[in-house]
Amino acid sequence: MHPLHLRSSGTSLLLAFGTGEAEIVHWGADLGTAIPDLELLRDPVPHSAFDVPVVPGLLPQASSGWLGRPGLRGHRTNAIGTEAAVPGFAFSPAFRVTSAESTLDGRGARIIQADTEAGLTVETELTLHPGGLLEITHEVSNSGDGPYHLGELGVVVPVPAEAEELLDLTGRWCRENHPQRHRIQQGTWVRSGRHGRTGHDSSLLVAAGSAGFSNRSGRVWAVHFGWSGNHEQYLDSLADGRRMLGAAELLGSGEVVLASGESYRTPTLYAAFSDRGLDGVTDTFYRWFRARPGHAGTTSGRQRPVVLNTWEAVYFDHRLESLLELAESAAELGVERFVLDDGWFRGRRDDHAGLGDWYVDQAVWPEGLTPLIEKVNGLGMEFGLWVEPEMVNLDSDLARAHPEWIAGPSVLSHKDGGRLPLEWRHQHILDLANPDAWQYIFERLDALLRENCIAFLKWDQNRDLPEHGHAGRPSVHEQTLAAYRLFDALKAGHPEVEIESCSSGGGRVDLGILGRTDRVWASDCNDALERQTIQRWTQAVLPPELVGSHVGPTHSHTTGRVHDITFRAITALFGHFGIEWDVREATSRERAVLARTIALYKRHRGLLHSGVRVNADLADPNLKLHGVVAQDGSEAL
Repeated sequence: MHPLHLRSSGTSLLLAFGTGEAEIVHWGADLGTAIPDLELLRDPVPHSAFDVPVVPGLLPQASSGWLGRPGLRGHRTNAIGTEAAVPGFAFSPAFRVTSAESTLDGRGARIIQADTEAGLTVETELTLHPGGLLEITHEVSNSGDGPYHLGELGVVVPVPAEAEELLDLTGRWCRENHPQRHRIQQGTWVRSGRHGRTGHDSSLLVAAGSAGFSNRSGRVWAVHFGWSGNHEQYLDSLADGRRMLGAAELLGSGEVVLASGESYRTPTLYAAFSDRGLDGVTDTFYRWFRARPGHAGTTSGRQRPVVLNTWEAVYFDHRLESLLELAESAAELGVERFVLDDGWFRGRRDDHAGLGDWYVDQAVWPEGLTPLIEKVNGLGMEFGLWVEPEMVNLDSDLARAHPEWIAGPSVLSHKDGGRLPLEWRHQHILDLANPDAWQYIFERLDALLRENCIAFLKWDQNRDLPEHGHAGRPSVHEQTLAAYRLFDALKAGHPEVEIESCSSGGGRVDLGILGRTDRVWASDCNDALERQTIQRWTQAVLPPELVGSHVGPTHSHTTGRVHDITFRAITALFGHFGIEWDVREATSRERAVLARTIALYKRHRGLLHSGVRVNADLADPNLKLHGVVAQDGSEAL
């Protein structure tokens, strides 16, 4: 079987099959048109080792001598005391290639590997996009008669010994995406995310690079895992010098059991190589994002409107007269989208009650949202609305009517003696794996969008899911897929409505959720000093047009710091610009700076949202210098 060579934008991916299994023998700098002699790349057999060269494999497996983390973990349950067409536990399959074909006019590959004795087949799809971004997914199918309990199916890429340092991101609420780096040492490095969502401490990017790699220099091999649920990111560094970088969905015990004929598909691993430092990785991701059909940026002709969100301006104080004044004040500054945040629905006077009752509260809005929407539209602005569809308060009509719709570790509802998970922000998770609960939420959101002129949804998700269960079994996997289906169904019915992914700020920022949303809220912290770091590293992967960046109040509500309006405004400029502040309270000078910055943003958003990101390398870590350069080099900011 001949090797497959994928090439794009200075990157090569070389797949070989000479050992009987698929193997990535090279991922990195372009090899040119000639394929090297693969036998010269084969490692020798050392003393005190297997008698044949060990193949890391596209799917690393113990049956080939791989002593690191296996690509597939699982077992069968029909091995003892039963008649089974597939004997044994199938705990250590030996996959061999049955077919390998080039796809997408040479930009992709589809590889099928099978172990007939184990009754398992794995299909792998690889795509090397025009900008150089690599996508990989695996799908395992159970062709045996009995059930197969899946433990893990990981997606990995090899990185060379030249990669000596590892950079990843971590954080917490209001301090997302802060970098940390260390020297790569022998062993397995793992970052686990058990939040039931992506997590504030999740690493948006894991980058292995040459010694001292920086923003503008060095060779870097970086990956991102496009999944909004539990996951692990890891680097296997073996004693013989071989290294595999990748990720896997982190499954609970018994969470995925494949009956005969069923399959499981991994989330996508995105991988980028750069010989121009981290900015080269960023450029690869930006090119991929901006080439998507309907991408929310100027490359698709969709300008990113200036936003005002009401949260830090009024919180739960939803008096119509006050909101009309705020809308008028915002329009005078040049705001183009007015977003009403939490507090508009039935019983929602604070964060203790109301989640799940997605009806406009007639006690607060006797004429519905229509008077505010008409005023906002009349001022030339779009109207947006906050929702949190995946959550429920115990103090709600929904929870009282359907306690069985609340997710938790027990089979029984809490009304029937079952145990509830710990509360978080006074709320619980709605079990979207329950089709009735899913349908109720879809119908309520669909009705809101049909009955009101809503151009934008700020979709929040304000808690972790450490004990998320359905019918007594862990179900973060199914909950995540059900949430995706909810986004997709609403998008299909209302394609003109844009959706923001917010999760207590940046708790759900990944390419899985961004496959069905139009921007993310990077952090609940609007402190411009904190935002400098948060935005820089969020934008290491996400282009600025997808990253909500707002001018907050003079006194930051999360840190207590005081920053001048100029610093706050210019920080927000380098993203999807907005305001989260009661601008009625702004001084005349502050309003003048805001108006000038909004005008500046409108004048340059075409550049900001299509240009090349530049992060300078400076000796002083307390200084930051960044900007955007037009693709043709004609202008910069």
